[in-house]
Amino acid sequence: MSDSKKPEAKLGVIEWCDLTVGNADKVKDFYSSVVGWESSPVSMGEYDDYNINLPKSGDTIAGICHARGSNSNLPAQWLMYVRVEDVAVSAQKCRVLGGNILDGPRKMGAENFCVIQDPEGAVLALVSS
Repeated sequence: MSDSKKPEAKLGVIEWCDLTVGNADKVKDFYSSVVGWESSPVSMGEYDDYNINLPKSGDTIAGICHARGSNSNLPAQWLMYVRVEDVAVSAQKCRVLGGNILDGPRKMGAENFCVIQDPEGAVLALVSS
């Protein structure tokens, strides 16, 4: 799809959810068995992370990733990604309001990315163009 036909990103929308763990191979099999999901490998060069797909439609709904490389700082929990206007500005607001930055801000593919922790300890990933 060309960029001109790409749907407009909606601020504040939860766009993605993934899990980063030490052993993504084992955990994707766990969830496939417990929940009924299917998986498909996504090459990361020397290893595979996984798209998690619905069994009948094959729609990709989440990801399970190894805690390696740039993902080594991410917490081992399901992480929601929310679209914001500017990751750096939101990260600064997080700090001012008593939160912490667990990872980033940094580039993740073509996006800007960071993981914040609110004052109560919950985490959320933020993304922007």
